[in-house]
Formats: sequence, structure tokens, C-alpha cells
Amino acid sequence: MNAIADYASLLVDAGEYSGRNDVAHLFPRFLGLAELKLNRFLRVAGMELVDTVALTNGAGPLPTDFLEAREVKNANGVPIRAVALQQLTDSYMGRAGIPTEYAIVGSTINVRPVGDGSLTVTYYGKIPPLTPANPTNWLLENAPDAYLYSLVEEIAIWERDADKAGAALQLKMQALSGLKIGDERSRWGNAQVVVGGPTP
Repeated sequence: MNAIADYASLLVDAGEYSGRNDVAHLFPRFLGLAELKLNRFLRVAGMELVDTVALTNGAGPLPTDFLEAREVKNANGVPIRAVALQQLTDSYMGRAGIPTEYAIVGSTINVRPVGDGSLTVTYYGKIPPLTPANPTNWLLENAPDAYLYSLVEEIAIWERDADKAGAALQLKMQALSGLKIGDERSRWGNAQVVVGGPTP
């Protein structure tokens, strides 16, 4: 069992580590800011999701928790490539067909050639927010220290205590570094090196 099992125990530990047991009423704000920063920085397997995007006239809405695409496949299951929006627009000039390229604009994915149908999108999704109703998530289960130090950092920033914030940031980055190293090992630990290009 985790040392920090859920939302409530994270609240208690963050108060103890920061020396501020009097800020429980501000905990949702600190947690929201911490998760915002973690979503900007982290890209690990626990964030990977797969969803279907319905297209209408070459465009479709991205999932609401979308952060970054890992792979996009057209309706035939063929991966399509990301390009700059101007290139996407200039290359196809509204021509219809099976999509081969895409560009993301805001919360919409645009494909060319223009087509209806659907895309399969593998993407990095936002960390599911911790709340009393949703007391745990994959990050708290795998890296409770990262959550804890993220919160201690936010409390220190609120206190305007630069030294405490700097120390918490350093501990948070160590925890996140460990998480990323573990993620890379689980993905690539048994991978073989393949040299591309012609061989003599």
C-alpha cells in the first residue's frame, strides 16, 4: 500500500511537510496549480490514451483532456504525419480523399486531403485531477512523492518563501526525474538498436 494512498492523506502530508496545517481550505487551489505545472512538464506512459475523433469536412474536435499527439491514424489504420498548418492548407487546396497529413489548431485536428470518417488518436492526456470524489489517479499511485513536493512548492510560493519553494522544487524535480527514468526503462529496456540507411 502507498504511503500516500489518496486525496485526504495527500492533504495531511502536504500540511505536515510544509509546516502549514492551517491551509486546508486552500488545498484545491494548490492542487490545481500543481497539476497544471505537471501537465506542462510530464510525458510518460501513464498519460497515454487512445480515442476516436469523428471528422466532418476534414476537421474534428480533439478529446477534452488532450495535451499532445503520439500517433494519428486514418480510417484505414495508416499513420498520418503532422505538418505545419500553412503546408497542410497549401498542399491540398481543399482536395478530398483519404487523409495523409494533419495539423492541430486550438482544440481541433484538421486533415488533408479533406474527408469525413474518423481518426484514431493516441495522445498524452491530462493527469486526472484529484478531488474528494476522485481521490486517486495513476500519478499518485506511481509517484506520490512528486505530488507531495509539488504541493509543498505551491504552498511555499503562496507563503512567498523562496528558500522553501526552491527546496521543494528540487525535490519535485528529483521525483519526476525518477519517474521518467522508470518510464524510459519500461518502454525501452529491452529494445535493440537498429541502424537506418544502406549498409555496405
